[in-house]
Amino acid sequence: MEYSKRTVTCGQLRAADIGNSVVLNGWVHRKRDHGGISFINLRDRYGITQVVVDSDSPAALLATAAELKNEYCVAVKGKVRGRPESMVNPDMDTGAIEVVCQDLVILSKCEVLPFQVDEQTDAKEDTRLAYRYLDLRSASMQRKIRLRHEAAFAVREYMVGQGFYEIETPTFIRSTPEGARDYLVPSRLYPGKFYALPQSPQLYKQILMVSGFDKYFQLARCYRDEDARGDRQPEFTQIDIEMSFVKRDDVLEMCEGLMGHVFKKALGVTLPEHFTRLSYDEAMDLYGSDKPDLRFGMAMQDFAPYVEAGTFQAFKDAIAAGGTVKALVVPGKADYSRKQIEELEAQAKIYKAKGMAWMKVAKSADGSGAAGDAKVALEGGASKFFAANAASVVAGLGAKPGDLILMVADAKAKIACTALGAVRSKLGRDLGLLNPNEFKFAWIVDFPMFEYNEEEGRWEAAHHMFTMPQEKYHATLESDPGSVKGDLYDLVLNGYELASGSIRIHDPELQRRIFKVVGFSEEEAQRKFGFLVEAFKYGPPPHGGIAPGFDRLVMLMAGETSIKEVIAFPKNSFAVSPMDQSPNEVDEKQLREVHIRIVPKE
Repeated sequence: MEYSKRTVTCGQLRAADIGNSVVLNGWVHRKRDHGGISFINLRDRYGITQVVVDSDSPAALLATAAELKNEYCVAVKGKVRGRPESMVNPDMDTGAIEVVCQDLVILSKCEVLPFQVDEQTDAKEDTRLAYRYLDLRSASMQRKIRLRHEAAFAVREYMVGQGFYEIETPTFIRSTPEGARDYLVPSRLYPGKFYALPQSPQLYKQILMVSGFDKYFQLARCYRDEDARGDRQPEFTQIDIEMSFVKRDDVLEMCEGLMGHVFKKALGVTLPEHFTRLSYDEAMDLYGSDKPDLRFGMAMQDFAPYVEAGTFQAFKDAIAAGGTVKALVVPGKADYSRKQIEELEAQAKIYKAKGMAWMKVAKSADGSGAAGDAKVALEGGASKFFAANAASVVAGLGAKPGDLILMVADAKAKIACTALGAVRSKLGRDLGLLNPNEFKFAWIVDFPMFEYNEEEGRWEAAHHMFTMPQEKYHATLESDPGSVKGDLYDLVLNGYELASGSIRIHDPELQRRIFKVVGFSEEEAQRKFGFLVEAFKYGPPPHGGIAPGFDRLVMLMAGETSIKEVIAFPKNSFAVSPMDQSPNEVDEKQLREVHIRIVPKE
């Protein structure tokens, strides 16, 4: 069908264009009929323009306008005129004008919609994903995909400006152990052999450092065959970065500059030049998490100094067993009901706490009682165990009348911290303390190098086996792995781990020692990482890197809580695409070509 190609977009026209003849192409967003006059809101990705079909228009034009329904794709030819002053819409960029339609062509029709294309929809997630092409037409999704594009452009702009090369690494690689299961691709040419899709470009970017490309980055596609849960996606994008001849501070400062540039260019937000730094131990002690949300305070405190003077035996037992008691002061929430407190306790128990004690700070009978006043009283919950030292508890914790005090004790300090940290996070959500337009970055540094796997009775690398242990621990690697800190760092934003990185090992002998600590024989290391081990025989430079998660970065910039909202075609929570029905079965001929036989599930 012949049609007139657009001369302007639906978001372009302003009062200065009044009197111009224009052609618009787009979709019918809304149509209203008033006394023989049709008002059509025409939409494309640039905005919405009101088109008017006057009642005295030719009969053919009126008939075509009467036929229109939402999401019909049309071409409109007409003249721009100003709206009457009383009809100007200040909420629309094009609200000062309208286009008087002189010709209207229906380019394609739309069947009955499964949901309305609007700013927001109440359609269920699987319906939105099944008709993702309609969902993506909404103004909300258009903004988020545009933000993703602008953030990606800003990343490239900054990195290239800092002298980095963008280098692509392979998508078909050797299968290597990196934590999750690999997605495997059978080889037709080599029966019984497989490629793997990369969980990350980790080994290749280190080899690029050996190759002399001292500043590398890419927006890398990564794949992990993990169990379906939460907000995970089987395929995702990370900003992969590696640098030679650097130490930790060089990587951190580069990443701070990158984030500052991206937020300024894409959101117009100015970030601080440097971000807060916390050691792993500090983060766990204060917030019970290695990805603390710093948009609100409410840091945890040590309750152990008040246990001996009290009479709560469970707390005394935890301290005696080498554990700890952590406390959280919730300002002004002494009015919390027992049911609300029990909901918080249930959250603590998810993280292996045996329970959660509580008490409230009350004024004395005469109405006085500032913090530290001897007349301050504790009431409810565990207060009877601390009646004798109530004043010192309240003063020491900095609590005030009307505050709620929550406490978790455990013989394992990590459990007490993690459980109460989860309660803190829930309170942040429940109390509306999480402003999506506020961006609080923090570096978490000095992570443990190894974690002990009690089920398998061996040490494992906390991040990966190519991380450099801090130099002061080199002498005790084998004798005391649990105390070793790695040259590791995570970038945290608003309670999410945004990036993880480390300075890498470049000394083959030190690498062999690490392999030995985690139970890798030289033969196994050669079999699984042979090409990296071999490359490191030829003068590898000191190097380090980091990999911010791009999907999560854009999600937080958009004020969303799911990465599906900023990915054009995501999978659902079960790793299925409702739109194209992948994964799908393939015919027997395709299976024979790649030497695969399907074994029925038991």
